[in-house]
Parts: sequence; structure tokens; C-alpha cells
Amino acid sequence: MDKTDLIIIGGGILGTFHAYAALKKGLTVRLFEKNKTSIGASIRNFGQIVPSGMYPEWQQLGRRSLTLYKELDNHIRNLQISQKGSTYIASNEEENILLQELHEINQRANYNSLLLTQQECISKIPALQPTYCKSGLHFPEEITVEPAILIAKVTDFLMEKYHLKYHHSTTIIEACEANQECSVVSNVGNSYRSTKIIICNGSELNALFPAIIANSDLEISQLQMLQTIPNTTISLPGNILTGLSIRRYESFRACPSYSTIKSKETDDDFNKKWGIHLLFKQNSDGSIILGDSHEYADAKNADELDYALKETINEHLISEAQKILSLPSWKIARKWLGRYSQSKSKGIFLNQPSANIHIVTGIGGKGMTAGPGFAEKYLNELCF
Repeated sequence: MDKTDLIIIGGGILGTFHAYAALKKGLTVRLFEKNKTSIGASIRNFGQIVPSGMYPEWQQLGRRSLTLYKELDNHIRNLQISQKGSTYIASNEEENILLQELHEINQRANYNSLLLTQQECISKIPALQPTYCKSGLHFPEEITVEPAILIAKVTDFLMEKYHLKYHHSTTIIEACEANQECSVVSNVGNSYRSTKIIICNGSELNALFPAIIANSDLEISQLQMLQTIPNTTISLPGNILTGLSIRRYESFRACPSYSTIKSKETDDDFNKKWGIHLLFKQNSDGSIILGDSHEYADAKNADELDYALKETINEHLISEAQKILSLPSWKIARKWLGRYSQSKSKGIFLNQPSANIHIVTGIGGKGMTAGPGFAEKYLNELCF
């Protein structure tokens, strides 16, 4: 096989956008995905691109991701990217205070946000229950995507326009470097050579360099999500985030009142026990995705996570969601588990088993929002 500049292992959001960044620089790229198409966290998420929920460093990467998504939207038909913004809904005075403080923080960061009264929230989101809503904060630049459509269409675009060499249904079982040349071996025994390798293996952590993973601080987060049948008679504009999100998202930790407000929460609270925060996003067919919950296990003990859906969590999600939105139908069409890896101490896990082999994983729940911006930054820092 001919040698390429770069081999990327993993066709999720990080792998795909490392490929995009490399191809735009004129590099030759092979991208390997073990499934026919990506089926991991990069498609099992809401499709909410919300830099507003992140720490400043990651917010900047998320804002860059917004530009990259919109750039691709100009080139790819029916990518189904919609810019209707993100709206956080406060359910009480404490959450209202946090919204006001975050608005001030973002004003200083030159990131546009708009404070909304209760009536303005209801006018924007007619399905909102007035008894839940105290106030809102809207970020007009933020977007929604449909993850499975996006990953597939971007991959096709990269093959057609930039001649990406894409190998689906191919598991890489070995990656090594010798004499300043990298190589990988597939599950059917084929070998491929490159100058550098980037491994974006998401939550599939045992196939390559398992000792590095076992000695890392990586953990697996497992979540539950739901999707209703199409609700075509209503429209939810953009990303809808609730009081539980206000209490959970990283950006709010910079708010002066955050620590005091969080200290009042009790450990026996069901939402806290299961890491629940409620988000909503409507797909193009009218169906609404809602969730989610979070359970954790160290990467080396990931098998301890129960693979079964917990109906008590699903029932709680629906019950709480009904207090927030009034929908024509709450009939659930799909339920699923998602998994992603994250570093306990850093925003992402980076490791170099050798000079030209790079492990890039553990971005956590930031992948869809900040992954494209991070991939571009990281690729540009590599010396080819």
C-alpha cells in the first residue's frame, strides 16, 4: 500500500475533523472506522453545539467549531445544520441569578447572549410550561446538527473533494513506529504505512496501547437518552437547556453565586445521584430528543457499568420533562445508552506512545461542540 502522511484511527467527530484539518493542509490521509459507519458517542448525542456551556478555553474551541460546521454547511447539501441558538431556562430565582451572571461573563468575552423575561421565553418557545419558567438566556450564534447525518455526509464530502482514503468496517489491531515510519495492521492482516498516526478511539479503549489506558485517569460515562415520536404540530427552536443544565454545565462554575447555590443541594437528590440534567432538541422529522443521565466507571473497570437501560431513570426523565414542556405526544419511539470517555483531570486525554503516534481521546461530553475546533488546533500543531 502507498504511504500516506497521516493515518487516523476512529471515524467519530474527533477522527473526522482531524482528517478535515489535515486534508485542507494538502496532506494525504487514511481514516479507519471499525464499523460500517460511526455508531459511538458521536452519533448518540443531542446534536447540540453549545460553546456557552464550557470553560473559557473550551468555549473558544467551540466557537471555532461553529465556524467549521457552518463552513461545511456551505459545501454539503442537506447537512441539516440549523442556527436557531441555545436557550437556557431558569426555573427559580437561584438559576435566574446564575443566568444574569453568565450573561455578564459572556459580555466580557465578546460572546453574544440575550437575557429573556418569562414572557419572552414563552413567546420564543410556546411549548414551554409557564409554571416552570422564571427567565431565560439565549445564545443566538449556536446551532443544532443531526449527528448521524453529519458524520456520514462529511465523510463522503472528504472522499469526494479531498480524496480521503476511508476504510470502514476495518479494525486496527496494531500500531507501531520504527525508523521514523509508522504502520498499522488491520484485523484481516493488511498493513498500511504513514508518517504519523492519530488514534481517536472514543470509548473503545482496549484495542491499542491498553497499558497506557489502564494507567491513565480516563473514565467512561454512560448515559440514557430518549426520543419521542414526531411532534409535527409544534416547533422547538434550537437547543433548549433547563435549570438542571444551569446547575451542571462548566461555564456556570465561573459565576460568583455558583458555589453557594450548589452547596444547598443534597446528596440523596435523584437528579444528583444519577447525574441528570434535562435538555431538548427537535429533529427535522419533528421528533424530540430528551435526556440525559450519567453513570461513571474507571476505564479499566468499564465492564462494571450495567448495559441495561434503567426504566426508573427513563420514567423520571419523562416526568420531569412534562413539567417543562407541553407536547402533543410524549410517546417514546426510541431509548438508548450512550458512552464516552473523559479525563478526570484535564479537558482531553493526550498521549504519545512514540514520537509520531498520538492518542487523542477522552474529550468527554464536549466532543460535538469543541471537537472540530480542537482537532484543527491539534493538527496544526503537529510538525509534518
